[in-house]
Amino acid sequence: MNKLLIDTNIILDLLAKRYPFYDFAAELFSLADSNKVELYTSSISIINTNYILSKLLSEKEVREILRKFRILVKVLPCDGKIIDLGLNSSFKDYEDAVQYFTAIENQMDSIITRNLKDFRNSKIPVMTAEEFLKSNR
Repeated sequence: MNKLLIDTNIILDLLAKRYPFYDFAAELFSLADSNKVELYTSSISIINTNYILSKLLSEKEVREILRKFRILVKVLPCDGKIIDLGLNSSFKDYEDAVQYFTAIENQMDSIITRNLKDFRNSKIPVMTAEEFLKSNR
């Protein structure tokens, strides 16, 4: 079964219903709900998602959304090793470096993101939700 690290932008596509990307995110998360893929995210993605959604919704609504969302994903820790790998990497965007090394350290099969350009030197496949869905039909 595919182990996929889901980047924050994909989570927000789903939870904030950001069109036209929502449908692909929803289909991806429904694969997890039916146990066809395993979805993981980094702990910083949950924190970032909370922060961004709290700009759109009440804190109570955001917490309820995230509680339900947690059923679909496993959260991977961000430890000192991952922080150091990110700090010493050539990534321009530090948050992307942390996502990448979270995926590498936890042996993910792929990273799912809409930010492909910042992962161009990845040692594991990086694709959009749409690309993943098309390649697994």
